[in-house]
Amino acid sequence: MPTPRKHANHAQRQRAYTLRQKEAQQAALAAKNTPAAAAIPTMPSTARWKALASQAQTILKTLQAEMEDYRDERSEQWLESQKANVFQEALDRVAEALDSAMNIEL
Repeated sequence: MPTPRKHANHAQRQRAYTLRQKEAQQAALAAKNTPAAAAIPTMPSTARWKALASQAQTILKTLQAEMEDYRDERSEQWLESQKANVFQEALDRVAEALDSAMNIEL
């Protein structure tokens, strides 16, 4: 006995597949706690650029917070090492990038 059809035709099956893919992508982004994509993904405009600038700011804030948490969890011995100095320089560059991104006005 053949398996019953879930969809009446190929177009409905394709729509269902596309919807499942979009939902999976959104779930993956939500699980990673990353911001949503730009509001208008293809049309160059002020609204899209503002959304992209906001996304860049959010990403840099997340990067800075995660790096600071990592640094705070290290031992005193590590904090006095050369690796800590290199790490702090990288963290300072992230902070500078965040300050620059926060100053973008569109």
